[in-house]
Amino acid sequence: MILIALGANLPGMNGSVPLATCQAAAAALDGIPGLRVTTLSSWWETAPEPPAPGAPWYVNGVARCEGAPEPAALLAALQKLEQAAGRQRPYPNAPRTLDLDIIALGETVRDAPDPILPHPRAHLRRFVLEPLAEVAPGWVHPRLGQDVEALLAGLPPAAMRRL
Repeated sequence: MILIALGANLPGMNGSVPLATCQAAAAALDGIPGLRVTTLSSWWETAPEPPAPGAPWYVNGVARCEGAPEPAALLAALQKLEQAAGRQRPYPNAPRTLDLDIIALGETVRDAPDPILPHPRAHLRRFVLEPLAEVAPGWVHPRLGQDVEALLAGLPPAAMRRL
């Protein structure tokens, strides 16, 4: 099972709203060689984390996929989709037109090279875990050995709502 988080909080290059950008990106995941989307979560509207005064809220979701892509090739394909959507990286946690993160690639655990797997901060982010729990209930974090429900139970509430 491959889990990919999708998010955006800026209009796309064509002026599309973040939700439309995320929906288009989810559809484009099926075009990546060796990857097939099997389930897509609800879309969630979430406050920026870390808090950024004046920054627009995000649209977030998670795609559950199947396949056997090589980690670096999958990361490169996701970054290509981000670039096509106008993603810029002026500073860490900057608002973005599209953000695609590999949360988990099966049971793979690796610290280097990129991508680090599982995603090093996914277990700390309610905006990732809530939609992840929809598409992969009972998912167990390969490094921590805790299921998604336990990880969620350990997090504080967050400003977010299902769209």
